[in-house]
Amino acid sequence: MIEKDHLHRIVIIGGGAGGLELATRLGNALGKKKKAQIVLVDANRTHLWKPLLHQVAAGTLDSHADELEYMAQAARHHFRFRLGFMDGLNRESKVIYLAPIFDEEGEQILPRQTLSYDTLVFSVGSQSNDFGTPGVKEFSIMLDTPQAANLFHHKLVNKFIKAHAQSQATGAGRFTVAIIGAGATGVELAAELHMTARIMSSYGMHHIHPERDLKIAICDAAPRILPGLPERLSASVAQELRKIDIDIHCNEKVVEVTRDGVHMASGKFIPSALTVWAAGIKAADFLKEIDGLESNRINQLVVTRTLQTTRDENIFALGDCAACPAANGTGIIPPRAQSAHQQALLLAKSLPRRLAGKPLLDFVYRDYGSLVSLGSYTTIGSLMGGIARGSVFIEGILAKWMYWSLHKKHQIGVNGWFRTWLGTWIEFIARVRNPRIKLH
Repeated sequence: MIEKDHLHRIVIIGGGAGGLELATRLGNALGKKKKAQIVLVDANRTHLWKPLLHQVAAGTLDSHADELEYMAQAARHHFRFRLGFMDGLNRESKVIYLAPIFDEEGEQILPRQTLSYDTLVFSVGSQSNDFGTPGVKEFSIMLDTPQAANLFHHKLVNKFIKAHAQSQATGAGRFTVAIIGAGATGVELAAELHMTARIMSSYGMHHIHPERDLKIAICDAAPRILPGLPERLSASVAQELRKIDIDIHCNEKVVEVTRDGVHMASGKFIPSALTVWAAGIKAADFLKEIDGLESNRINQLVVTRTLQTTRDENIFALGDCAACPAANGTGIIPPRAQSAHQQALLLAKSLPRRLAGKPLLDFVYRDYGSLVSLGSYTTIGSLMGGIARGSVFIEGILAKWMYWSLHKKHQIGVNGWFRTWLGTWIEFIARVRNPRIKLH
């Protein structure tokens, strides 16, 4: 049965960084004043900032400590939350379809649902792109969700326990983790895993030595790591990774992933007990030309600079699932967290203007630089925008503080200043009370 309401209904699909912030801001601006009904739809019950997934995988962050409950957020900020995975669209009737939801035992929790909209916003983010490479789905883990990150961590801890119980002398070489993809996720995960091994050793697994017993290898078809970031930043990160004995294999295209390791086009083979696939992204498959909307080769919805889809002015898209043209007409906006944040801010202003009959605003992307965290070792980045003409290269304590502040900025956007301040103190207390890594 199709739901209908006299208020203008804005439905946001996807509760990632951009979608959740947009729902929160629109709820406060429109929902609270009964000027519109705001509905957020997501297949998960909780939100976790995606840039933290590599820490969850390594065990340096407990996902439950940083998760935000969608239902509680909706109640506090005057929007509605609907649990569901969108799998269909009828633009003529202005309805979306949500697939039925089942629990772990196969019992149906929710039947197929139909939800009407007046304005629809897609903010479903992106997922890893395996490019059709054989064996990826069967023998590797893609760190796209908290569930996948927790699965990897569980397997990692089991490998450590197994390695510790083996009788080989230390340094005999117990297992290798292969990370396919040398973007930010890949290199940050590599550093976090190395730190995890060091902490494991300090917790009584004395046979685990991060340089000799855990081998970490990063592989990428590009000529250097972090190919989308400035070359100086890439070179500095590579130098830091080599200091902690992480192998870097560039110009190496993966042609197959097996249970035993990774095969390259060059003939090279890297044995691997755990393989992570973090190479390339694409938008969700269900977006591909959904009900006639224009999409590109990686399933992103093509939008104008107002973030409206090219074939339907009532449907918008933001973040990684949107192909938005750059202001200078060259290429599209890069799929980064700062892009989604800026686009959410724009729509939080534009959609109330649309309801008032005012013209929409054009999106202009502002690149504030890039930061790459190498765990407790260091953070490296380049700042742009208002800092200086061109870019400013930073590393060490200043870069660490700025990386930390990005997470806090996201928390402020969805929780406000007071809750973020309170949560930060709780984080500091938890660091003293809890182990440095999650051990289960």
